[in-house]
Amino acid sequence: MPASAPAPAAVDAIIVPSARPAAALAEAGRLATALGCVLLVLCSKHSDAAKAIESLRRPGLDVVAIEYPAAGVERLPPLRTSTVLGRSRLMRRTDTSAKRNLGLVLARLAGWKRVVFLDDDIRVPDPADLARAASLLDSRDGVGLHIRGYHDNSVVCHANRETGGPQDTFIGGGALAVPADRMDSFFPEIYNEDWFFLLGETMLRRVGQIGVALQKPYDPFASPDRARGEEFGDVLAEGLFALFDDGRRIGDADHAYWTMFLAARLAFIEEIRARIERSAGPITLREKHILESLAASCGRLQFIWPKTCVAYIEAWQQDRERWRRFMNGVRPIRTAADGRATIDRAVDRLGLRAYHSGRSRSAGASSATTPANGARVSSATPRPEAWASQPIASGPKMLAL
Repeated sequence: MPASAPAPAAVDAIIVPSARPAAALAEAGRLATALGCVLLVLCSKHSDAAKAIESLRRPGLDVVAIEYPAAGVERLPPLRTSTVLGRSRLMRRTDTSAKRNLGLVLARLAGWKRVVFLDDDIRVPDPADLARAASLLDSRDGVGLHIRGYHDNSVVCHANRETGGPQDTFIGGGALAVPADRMDSFFPEIYNEDWFFLLGETMLRRVGQIGVALQKPYDPFASPDRARGEEFGDVLAEGLFALFDDGRRIGDADHAYWTMFLAARLAFIEEIRARIERSAGPITLREKHILESLAASCGRLQFIWPKTCVAYIEAWQQDRERWRRFMNGVRPIRTAADGRATIDRAVDRLGLRAYHSGRSRSAGASSATTPANGARVSSATPRPEAWASQPIASGPKMLAL
């Protein structure tokens, strides 16, 4: 997977699924300015689109900030992976995956070929690393940066490393270049969604790794809730990767396989706990917090049954086909006669509201109004038909021009 340093390629956009206050976007703004690309910020929770625009106002930086709707984007296809778990405790209630999926659709509509997903707690010391990652996308479906600073792992894997166990890392959505013009995968609403995004039918898609990104440190053991929220996604992703390592296919992940893997997962967690309990001396405060998180993982594991794993994988497979058909029907929007940038028209096409500050929107764009802070905001009225309510075969036709 490591690649030699290639010649840089143009990055069309940096896409940030933002949930933190506007100050957290400074790094993404610096990188977009250096690369001369659009910065697309998808805002929710503590991230506000208008404040993002105001904080990123600087010469040469083109920013589009969208308030992600709390109810989701109705014109995108509904996904069974977001409903198959119902209201059970296994469901992961975050919108990071949904915002990344929206970014993929907007990129396709805007005609962008190479985009970079960047989390708002990631720093990239050398902006050229993103351009070098983009240059590998002609032959790869995803190129991630080496995450330094703090390891990008689940709580259980952090505990494994801290207690002396061997632990690898994998490329992730926190700093990931993607060929937006041809990628037909999606991010399911689950922990390790980036792993699922990069999986093919029988193995990992062709991916690469180059450059360095720094993860902002955090304490994975600060709350046992983190471990609970990650467990189901960690089980499924680790289970599928183990399946592929054995030369088997997704279809082999049946009830018997998950019965075996869930037992192996429990044994893995128990071994980590045993290392701490066998260590000399009294249990430290740090070790106490690790044990509490491991207990939370074990508690959540008791609610993960083989039939649940089978049902989720089946839903994921159905969603992959649904999303593939949808994206195959999405066509880039032609440049308008009025000079409006295609990203602005893409936002309008999806019935969304976006604040825009930069050079790509024409001064006379009729769908923009100017609030007191000087940023323009799209005021497009959504089309009456909701894509999500249409048969999936007809959904892509609504995007085609």
